[in-house]
Amino acid sequence: MENTKLSVLGLKAYYFTTKGIIKAVDGVNFTINYKESIGIAGESACGKSSLGAAILRAMHPSGRIVEGDIILDGSNIVKITDDEFNKKIRWKKIAMVFQGAMNALDPVYTVGNQMKEILEEHHFDGNVEKKIYDSLRQVELNQVVARKYPHELSGGMKQRLVIAMALLLKPDIVIADEPTTALDALVQAQIINLLKRLKTKEGMTIILITHDLSIISEIADKIGIMYAGQLVEVRSKKEIYSNPKHPYTQALISAIPKLNSNKQLSFIKGNPPDILNLPTGCRFYSRCPHAMDICKEDPPEIKVESGYVRCWLYK
Repeated sequence: MENTKLSVLGLKAYYFTTKGIIKAVDGVNFTINYKESIGIAGESACGKSSLGAAILRAMHPSGRIVEGDIILDGSNIVKITDDEFNKKIRWKKIAMVFQGAMNALDPVYTVGNQMKEILEEHHFDGNVEKKIYDSLRQVELNQVVARKYPHELSGGMKQRLVIAMALLLKPDIVIADEPTTALDALVQAQIINLLKRLKTKEGMTIILITHDLSIISEIADKIGIMYAGQLVEVRSKKEIYSNPKHPYTQALISAIPKLNSNKQLSFIKGNPPDILNLPTGCRFYSRCPHAMDICKEDPPEIKVESGYVRCWLYK
């Protein structure tokens, strides 16, 4: 489709370990249109971060894409070589703010030197100093930050800094993996507002990965709910919040605290399945209040309104 920026089609990305195969991303499908953003939500260890890393070819050495396609601006970037991907895609078209990245800053180098290293690695041939200052201004950091060491910055400033590093080469898509983790409420709001501004004023596509459905509503146009390596529901933000269809999505929405409400929060019984020994059929079967015999078979992606739901209730 002409308006489609990114399509992820049947993506499978597995980790091959001594204990067995971990199917972290197992048949994921979604599309993002130009100037559109998506939020990927779900419990811990459901495959969200692995999905982001697979798109950027930044998985742990034990992991790799085993099947599926990633179509960016009409070209299948799964089919190109690593060298071509590094030259044309990584940090230039797709960049990622990794979970906990602000704690990975090198303590013995200044901020400016670390940003300069990224530009040199990608053979940037313009004015390096201006590029660094422009990127810092983009995230509302003063250029004097370039002369500081990471330990001289607050947690919020370091988080802005790693976002500035991701923006250095002006990518079209930024994957933000839990960008507000370990930050206080005020700084979280500042980071979310920064991402909103990048989306609205810069026209940047954001893929926001988080376990917190309450912050996704600030940025995403559509939401994908991930469970045990699969997207079980992908629909517009409005439809997900007002009329969630998958029982897992319904449970997540019911667990969000609401202002001016005395209603007791619900919780999801049981535990997610063992990722090394996944059950056949619907992976939410053992925790689902609507489980039926047919749920022991793999549910298809059933088209509903603006997206799809992977649940037999709607067949």
